Amino acid sequence: MWTADEIARLCYEHYRVSLPKQGKPEPNREWTLLAAVVKIQPIADQTWDSPDKLVRVTKEVVSMGTGTKCIGRSKMRKSGDILNDSHAEVIARRSFQRYLLHQLHLVAALKQESIFVPGTQRGLWKLRPDLLFVFFSSHTPCGDASIIPMLECEDQPCCPVRTDWANNPSMEASGNLKPTEDKSKCERPDSPVTKKMRLEPGTPATEVANGVAQHQSFGNQESGPIPPSVSSSNLTSGELAAVTGMAPDGAKVVDVHRTGAKCVPGEAGDSGMPGVAYHQVGLLRVKPGRGDRTCSMSCSDKVARWNILGCQGALLMHFLEEPIYLSAVVIGKCPYSQEAMQRALIMRCQNVSALPKGFGVQEVKIQQSDLLFEQSRYAVQAKRADSPGRLVPCGAAISWSAVPEQPLDVTANGFPQGATKKGIRSLQARSRISKVELFRSFQKLLSSISDDKWPDSLRTPN
Repeated sequence: MWTADEIARLCYEHYRVSLPKQGKPEPNREWTLLAAVVKIQPIADQTWDSPDKLVRVTKEVVSMGTGTKCIGRSKMRKSGDILNDSHAEVIARRSFQRYLLHQLHLVAALKQESIFVPGTQRGLWKLRPDLLFVFFSSHTPCGDASIIPMLECEDQPCCPVRTDWANNPSMEASGNLKPTEDKSKCERPDSPVTKKMRLEPGTPATEVANGVAQHQSFGNQESGPIPPSVSSSNLTSGELAAVTGMAPDGAKVVDVHRTGAKCVPGEAGDSGMPGVAYHQVGLLRVKPGRGDRTCSMSCSDKVARWNILGCQGALLMHFLEEPIYLSAVVIGKCPYSQEAMQRALIMRCQNVSALPKGFGVQEVKIQQSDLLFEQSRYAVQAKRADSPGRLVPCGAAISWSAVPEQPLDVTANGFPQGATKKGIRSLQARSRISKVELFRSFQKLLSSISDDKWPDSLRTPN
């Protein structure tokens, strides 16, 4: 039907061909992340001469987003005219909502062909049964899904530690973890170890905040370890690897990819200890910010929420008989753990209950492609080799939707790129996927439908 590589290739090609240069990273100096929603539809009039014959399908990118940034708490606005979160996954999902609003307008107001068909109740619609949507991201979502065991043979995000913790887990509790190298050597910004951590592709950078060294990987898309205090009876093989210090194939787990996402207030915090015990897994987290703390939940948490509540949002749900779920999530070539993805998107949500009819935790299919995004940090770092200057994340975010009017939207710092402080309150200074603009699109949809065709949830009781 389709493969992970086919989905990745389609998204990369769409990025190259359909998106303009505006908003893309500056060559050899900047990198970005990519996400998209792909519509999968069987080809009509297929002959079924064999039960084992594969179904032929068409694959179409219906929304796409790029970006690595989010704004701090102090810059948030009650008016809903700024994008709080411009990580690629969030941009792609909000672009998808634009697409869904357009498709509802086609069928409900214009009576044209659409991805929706009439539901069983007045004013409600549902997705055509032969359609499904696949979510693609060029990198593992930040937060819980990025807490990935790191094997002995891999580059490590901090100085290696000499420990018998794999055989004596009580050492972690006592804090008796001794680095193999002189601590000052690891912490000096000009030391070879620190330079290695900063410059090698795939290894996190070291930042110092409030006098404390914090390991943070690129684009806030990071990862981290698993504490030994968790009962092994509840762990997957990958999680158990971090606790026992051994991977299923016998390779030694010496550390973990770190996530810069911080635990939300009220959650048990990370230990912050060197090596495998740095993180606690399964927790809700907020994206990290430079100075001003953010209120945006990690992408792992957001994708997990979409896997329970659907991607359509509360406004669109007024017109839908059932939520719109993703059938699969495909991740591009990057640090990746199938167990961590399963845990972050599905397993940790299993106890969510008391949901409305039609809602529930979905067994979304999760796969990884072997194709690398050409403007990811890995790819750009490899190309630039010893080029002078610092490699930085692209400050712009691109939104694209499969809609006929103004499909493209390029933003920076939550507003359309080029917006000035003076004009920031004007209609022109709003992203088309901001909360207020999506609400205006919803109002436009509502006004195009006669009152007697409205769903009951939008009717005024007599």
